Amino acid sequence: MTRVAIIPARGGSKRIARKNIKPFHGLPIVAYSIRTALATGLFERVIVTTDDEEIARIAREHGGETPFIRPQSLSDDYAGTMEVVQHALAELGKLGVTPEFACCIYATAPFLQARYLREGLQLLEAQAGKSFSFSVTTFDFPVQRALLVTADGALDAMYPEYRLVRSQDLDTAWHDAGQFYWGRADAWRRGDTLFSPASLPVALPRHLVQDIDTIEDWQRAQWIYAALKAAGEIAETTPSS
Repeated sequence: MTRVAIIPARGGSKRIARKNIKPFHGLPIVAYSIRTALATGLFERVIVTTDDEEIARIAREHGGETPFIRPQSLSDDYAGTMEVVQHALAELGKLGVTPEFACCIYATAPFLQARYLREGLQLLEAQAGKSFSFSVTTFDFPVQRALLVTADGALDAMYPEYRLVRSQDLDTAWHDAGQFYWGRADAWRRGDTLFSPASLPVALPRHLVQDIDTIEDWQRAQWIYAALKAAGEIAETTPSS
């Protein structure tokens, strides 16, 4: 059984320049994803797919492989995760690598933990009819109580039908935690829908989840990482022998 990790890390990030190799607590941020993937011992190959030679070099320095360079057509602001993984699997196929499972791990996931990667694989292996498993967490406030600002600048309920429903009676809502997506390689190739009943949830606590899209997000992630490290919840990610 072959399992590969695929880490997308393009060079042209806009809101945070050079985000995927920006130093984060002493390491290029992509190094955390590479090192955690290697430390799990789950993957025969840990592939970084990038269009950028500097990112490729840094990825290799931290144990990742860069057997191909991603084309510019899949490296702009509109390239989706599905298309990037499909391209990586196609390129690996040319090299004779035909995995059964592929795990897409985002490059900006410094809170990624091996135990959740293992859980995701176990879930998918146990349910043959499912295509994917990926990291999710709960919203910290009931989404049914969301507000919107009207055209005249006033507030209104986005879901008026829930105005008088007690929060404890509302269904718990979950969202993508943006860390990893396990999938059967054939499901990736087919382009099965990720956000569908074909997927299984790997539940993460909210304190291990932080999108990193803006400078404010980056600063918040640094603070959270420092707090987690002080509390002993962040372990060094040294590849297993």
